[in-house]
Amino acid sequence: MSVAKNDYKRITVKTLVDMKSRGEKISMLTAYDYTMAKIVDGAGVDVILVGDSASNVMAGHETTLPITLDQMIYHAAGVVRAINRSLVVVDLPFGSYQSDPKEALRSAIRIMKESGGHAVKLEGGKEVKESIKRILNAGIPVMGHLGLTPQSIYKFGTYTVRAKEEEEAEKLKEDAILLEKMGCFAIVLEKIPAKLAKEVAQSVSIPIIGIGAGNGVDGQVLVLHDMLGMTYEFQPRFLRRYMNLYEEMTTSIGQYVKDVKEVNFPSEEEQY
Repeated sequence: MSVAKNDYKRITVKTLVDMKSRGEKISMLTAYDYTMAKIVDGAGVDVILVGDSASNVMAGHETTLPITLDQMIYHAAGVVRAINRSLVVVDLPFGSYQSDPKEALRSAIRIMKESGGHAVKLEGGKEVKESIKRILNAGIPVMGHLGLTPQSIYKFGTYTVRAKEEEEAEKLKEDAILLEKMGCFAIVLEKIPAKLAKEVAQSVSIPIIGIGAGNGVDGQVLVLHDMLGMTYEFQPRFLRRYMNLYEEMTTSIGQYVKDVKEVNFPSEEEQY
């Protein structure tokens, strides 16, 4: 049963846990710059994720791996300056936390101090628990990420659905419980069977945010450019396009070019 949205003045990590406890679904979208973040925040989105997907949609890389910590901080700082209500979560990029817990803490501290973000997100379970522990011990909120973890794309070799086999599904459930016990405030589950995602959401008290994980979880996240139809090449089953901005923008820009060429812009009314 759906629950009406509360008029929260400011979303915090505690707000999200409270939302889960009362059955209110959590909305989450990505944003990577001031202008778009201001629109997303003003529309009432609960959580803005400054995702390492900026590597794809903002920089044109094939994977999320190339984006650097400095670049993530740059994107996050612009987003933070735009928001009044949303919780801002910033991805720790590939290579900034996996091998050395001390490096993970330094990376998280830089994000919090230099961007003003409210929390960090990182991929993995048991294998990165020491890094998570270090960050949490410093008082920095951590959102987990299980299932399809794009930073491990070369390990998986594909973006197909994860945890379809029993062994991987059991590990995912164990990792989710571990992340909760360690103190993570929420977990993203990406591209896993809906039944499994629902089981995980019911097994923990912290919010489970899904992307390609069905509707039995506590909230949903999409990449902003995908749901607005700006990245027309990307068409997974889980993506609902709410607009076709690629077509609309192409038409509008084409009209501008035509008006300039034909000296229809600027008109008499548009001159000083």
